[in-house]
Amino acid sequence: MRNAYRYLAYLICGLVMLQAAVAVWSIAGMEKYLQDGGTIDFQSESLPDFPEATGFMIHGMNGMMVIPLVALILLGVAFAAKIPGGVMFAGVIVALVALQIALGLMGHSVAFMGLLHGINALILFGTALVAGRRAGAAATEPAARRHAAVPAA
Repeated sequence: MRNAYRYLAYLICGLVMLQAAVAVWSIAGMEKYLQDGGTIDFQSESLPDFPEATGFMIHGMNGMMVIPLVALILLGVAFAAKIPGGVMFAGVIVALVALQIALGLMGHSVAFMGLLHGINALILFGTALVAGRRAGAAATEPAARRHAAVPAA
């Protein structure tokens, strides 16, 4: 279970990196599209007519469904993993994900929230990274104790 906890924490790191990558990819594509004379109708139900617009959809689905699901699974695994501080870190990750969703949704109305959305993403990444590293250290700790207890021949 400790390995599952560690892999899930690192998976959150990877998913946050994916979020940043597809967001910048989409924004760069939109900028090029607009510079080339394209227009965007925000009232339209369809995606804008540039291929990188798919990144906006990936960002939304990953952020609203995949990351929250992984964070909740991490919290469930944390109870069984018996990692010191593991439940607390998983709980903080779930709270940061909830805040991230709220900031992302508010960013559509108040642009400043987008700035906080980016900062919170970095905090989420760092917290998940620390959680994964702590789980890795906890997973190797019993083995180290076992080897220390065996006298050298």
